[in-house]
Amino acid sequence: EERWGDLKPPQFITSAFTEFGKWMDGWETRRKRTPGHDWCIIQLGVPGLIHGFDVDTSFFTGNHSPYISIQAGCLDQESPFTLEGDRTGMAASDSQMAAVAKLGSEVWPELVSVSQLQPGYSDCCHNYFKVSFSRRVTHLRLNMYPDGGIARLRVYGVGLRDWSSVSTDQDVDLVALTNGGVCLGYSDAHFGHPRNMIGLGRAANMADGWETARRLDRPKKLQADQRGILQVPGWEWAVFRLGHPGLISSVEVDTNHFKGNFPDSCRIEACTLTPEEKAQCIGSRWNSGKWRVLLPPQKLRPHHIHHYGKMELKLSHPVTHVRLIIAPDGGISRLRLWAVATICLLASAELDLWTLSVLLAFGAF
Repeated sequence: EERWGDLKPPQFITSAFTEFGKWMDGWETRRKRTPGHDWCIIQLGVPGLIHGFDVDTSFFTGNHSPYISIQAGCLDQESPFTLEGDRTGMAASDSQMAAVAKLGSEVWPELVSVSQLQPGYSDCCHNYFKVSFSRRVTHLRLNMYPDGGIARLRVYGVGLRDWSSVSTDQDVDLVALTNGGVCLGYSDAHFGHPRNMIGLGRAANMADGWETARRLDRPKKLQADQRGILQVPGWEWAVFRLGHPGLISSVEVDTNHFKGNFPDSCRIEACTLTPEEKAQCIGSRWNSGKWRVLLPPQKLRPHHIHHYGKMELKLSHPVTHVRLIIAPDGGISRLRLWAVATICLLASAELDLWTLSVLLAFGAF
């Protein structure tokens, strides 16, 4: 089941067999011949608020799990069990079973009640479930009834950090998806979605960043100002809600992998919005008069990490939302906004749920 977290689509290899039988790209249990049903415990790569699931049965056409249910838990400490190596063809060890028993996972709240799955044919393999659950989740229990196979489990939601554990003077990347950052809008995402910019680590390649199409309103002959910044009529933008209000002290703009298609320049605006003001901004495609310059226009370089500190930043008060603007177009792999989380008079940012969501990667037991 460790392949469940693979972002690549499942594959089927006709000639692939192992000593345990046909190789399938997913989790498949043996045909159960004892009382009970099969289950597994999954630790989310990003704890957060869950909005939905995609239980993908691709290629499991005569051996898919006919029914499933999903439960959720929030553990204060690390999981008390380990994978103990490759256990393909085997059940969990006695020590693993004992460790899981201490979790009481069989009585965790139910996010998806017992539901039927469709088989793994291309026109019906994606089984979607919408979830309404307002508590932070760190682990899931997936129950199969009684056995069978599942190719992928996708968990959709918004990252949510336990802010009570964060020091009041600790610098945190408030736009990171692990801390609850969410992309709320953008002008163009032709080659890559802007939510990629707040992902884990550095980008693996250009597809793991934000890249726009080439703007068609570029002048036939480009000209630059005294700083070398191109003077163009158009630009592209992406808006993010921070995981928590904060005073931004440093910014990182990474054009890693973008060598011939990086933006010429970027600037960043920021503001503090109430939920009501946010709704108005969505309706106007973020043309709000509340935007203030956080980072003035900066010339960018290809395949490079750009750092900007207090000398370049212009705001001295906490903000809840930012807008990254690039000119004229191009790609950025990562955006980091380092800040100290602050108490804000607005409703807590992590409680203001948005309809847009990010994929929570996970590791599986």
